[in-house]
Amino acid sequence: MWKNLGEAVEKTVGTHHACIRTVFASALPVTPPPGDDIWQVPPPATASTLDVCGRERRLVTRTKERYAAVQQLVAEGSSLEGICRTLRLDRSTVRRFARATSIDELLVKATNRASILDPYTAHLHQRWNDGCRDSEQLHAEIRALGFPGSIQTTRRYLRPFKSVTAGPPTPRVAPRPRRIVRWIMTNPGNLADEDALALKEIRAGCPELDAVTGHVRDFATMMRDLTGSELPAWMERVEHDDLPALHSLVNGLRRDQEAVIAGLSSPWSSGQVEGQNTRVKRIKRDGYGRANFDLLRTRILHRS
Repeated sequence: MWKNLGEAVEKTVGTHHACIRTVFASALPVTPPPGDDIWQVPPPATASTLDVCGRERRLVTRTKERYAAVQQLVAEGSSLEGICRTLRLDRSTVRRFARATSIDELLVKATNRASILDPYTAHLHQRWNDGCRDSEQLHAEIRALGFPGSIQTTRRYLRPFKSVTAGPPTPRVAPRPRRIVRWIMTNPGNLADEDALALKEIRAGCPELDAVTGHVRDFATMMRDLTGSELPAWMERVEHDDLPALHSLVNGLRRDQEAVIAGLSSPWSSGQVEGQNTRVKRIKRDGYGRANFDLLRTRILHRS
């Protein structure tokens, strides 16, 4: 149940990641260099969807175009196979775009891909604004700091800077969705002060994630204190909030509500039994693996 709750929380965080970007972007005052209109400061909610020049990133544009095309074909009644043929996309890609409830859910992945250069961009910005314009020297400096990439990566990142007198200020990077999920699912007493403060900012800037955090902590209390009788009231509170992913979870709990209440009320667990079942299955897999019929036939004949 805790795993299922975590998956619902992850979907909710993905849906509302634009709020998170707004919170972290608005926390940093940004002033463009005078006389250089190329550094248009992007709106906080879309800051991570733009490149260093303020243009929409190609990956974001492509994601939006694919989402619009897939959703239109779905609305017209096309099957997934038909959409694959029409758009020449892989089935898993089409399924992901068709099942997405909003474009923000897809843009979370498109705008939160890690780069090996991320830990060193602050140094590059600072040195560029200090007057250092030599890409080779800047690359050597971040190499000394541990950057493992090539000089082409550094040059590609610095190329837009050459059009202006000053580099853009280093933005305050929004946490990745799974990190936020971990904060929400962790006992507040076990969170580091920095993480607790960041989660507090997020909750203040996004009512939906504030509600999710409260529901998760209430559910954790039920599990800890074995107060399964409180489950119906908990489900009603969840249904009063605009949280579709948690509503799906509640619908699943209602289908087997008595068993769930018993599981949240009893000190006994079937974990040992399930563990033994998993152990036996592992032994069988290790013994036979994915053997083909020829090998199995050889073993049977050998034994006979």
